[in-house]
Amino acid sequence: MTFLEKLSSNRPLLGTIVSLPYPELSELLSMAGFDWLFIDMEHGPISIKDAQRLLQAIKNDCNAIIRVAENNPILIKQALDIGAQGLIIPLVNSADEARRAVASAKYPPIGKRSVGIARAHGYGSQFADYIQKANETIAVIIQIEHEEGVRNLDEILAVDGVDGVFIGPYDLSGSMNKLGDVADPAVQDAIRAVKAACLQKEIPVGLFLQQADRIEAELASGTRFLAVGTDTFFVWSGAQKIIDAFNAASQVR
Repeated sequence: MTFLEKLSSNRPLLGTIVSLPYPELSELLSMAGFDWLFIDMEHGPISIKDAQRLLQAIKNDCNAIIRVAENNPILIKQALDIGAQGLIIPLVNSADEARRAVASAKYPPIGKRSVGIARAHGYGSQFADYIQKANETIAVIIQIEHEEGVRNLDEILAVDGVDGVFIGPYDLSGSMNKLGDVADPAVQDAIRAVKAACLQKEIPVGLFLQQADRIEAELASGTRFLAVGTDTFFVWSGAQKIIDAFNAASQVR
């Protein structure tokens, strides 16, 4: 099942962020049972070659969505050509920017994506089938992470081809001069406004959470797809638990 099919099924989806360029990480996380992986080419040290290796290592019924570094047609076509089932486009603040993202992700006549032969096309062996189906199977997720995007949300959501919205709470807080304080009432009001608009227009909305304690509340609020934690967070938080347990046991002795 593609990510877009999962997104259309109305069941909640659990993902996590992959920020390091090691295929073993995407393999392990997919084996753990996540529905989808958020491969971060915006902030992580991941090249297009690294991203392809991450995709190739994924097991089971797990999908991979790539967040490109910017709303750029070259970066978008490269991410799709290596086999991403969808894209997260950062910092979309206007309807024109949303239209540009959709156009870059769709083949003519809908968009302007250029045609190449790469992993997504079976290196040529599945070329005709891929280009016939790609416009209907690739998920285009736009990221709302600035107060300007919140102000322009109705126009953005009216753009054909926007399959979902992913809220970036930390950058949103920064745009409101409350950097990192995502619990601030004004930031939370903005997040609620995005969710309400998406729910009204039946557009799936997603959100990043650092830890699992807010999952139940987010799902109850209408959030449909979550990215919880990051690969690096799992490593250091797991290590910290061991260190804390060791230190506590050492003090008892």
